[in-house]
Amino acid sequence: MVRYNRGVALDDLDARVRLAMFAHLDRVSAAHPDGIPSSVINSFVFDGRPLRLIVQPGIRKPADLSAALTIRTTYTPPGAQAPYHDEIDLQGNLRYKWRGTEPAHADNRALREAMQRGAPLAYFYPIAKGVYHAFYPVYLVEEDTARHEFAVALDEQPHSADWTTGRVAERRYSPHLTLRRLHQAVFRPKVLRAYLSQCALCRLRHASLLDAAHILPDHHDRGDPVVPNGLAMCKIHHAAYDANIIGIRPDHIVQVRNDILAEIDGPMLRHGLQEMHGTTILLPRSRTDHPDPTRLDERWEQFSATA
Repeated sequence: MVRYNRGVALDDLDARVRLAMFAHLDRVSAAHPDGIPSSVINSFVFDGRPLRLIVQPGIRKPADLSAALTIRTTYTPPGAQAPYHDEIDLQGNLRYKWRGTEPAHADNRALREAMQRGAPLAYFYPIAKGVYHAFYPVYLVEEDTARHEFAVALDEQPHSADWTTGRVAERRYSPHLTLRRLHQAVFRPKVLRAYLSQCALCRLRHASLLDAAHILPDHHDRGDPVVPNGLAMCKIHHAAYDANIIGIRPDHIVQVRNDILAEIDGPMLRHGLQEMHGTTILLPRSRTDHPDPTRLDERWEQFSATA
């Protein structure tokens, strides 16, 4: 028997399913850095049988288990009204709504069972329609029957085995810090998806070699982890951008610092950096995802001061 963090023993089947699910999510998260399609998430196989992890609506409890296994937030297109309002409370926990308003609904009982047992779940946050970022393990830590919702503690690490030994790290996140951490986690997949998993400068398409570069850094007042403050860049160009070796003008033209242009070195300098000078960056298809011109302008001024 495996004991979960609240000291309640669950059967081996429940523990094996959750461990196998986390291993599956490890694999598919690594393979899909721009967000995991729901079909890939649902390719999970346990003991030789397919086991869907995402269902309609958003709470999943397999028939063989007594506690909920996964939860998700429904994707809402820009400008549309969200069917559920998942928020962050004063303790830094995600507030996840019941299924309907009936406390005895089977889905709500499954969530309550997971909370009482301290069972870890996976939470799927939408990147685009049918595409998700997986947070796991997460824990249901409180229920508010008046507001028809549960409090969900998002673990600080994307995956941790602490629940198998009964240890749970303290969670003292403020609402701002928790929201920022959640948004930072989905920043890279959203930026990569906006740029079709290509470097905006050299068009490299290997997602494992791509980063989501901030135009204004994270510590800046307007350094929010949102797509208009991001650029998909390969690791070389990201490092060069952060070091002000290259800059991007507000009209999307790449400039290379003068002293770098004057250097003579090998093919990486010549083809990787110098030949970027005067080129135009790749832009996302959607104008709402284009780099914010005011942020570009401020960052360009910083670059110009060093050039």
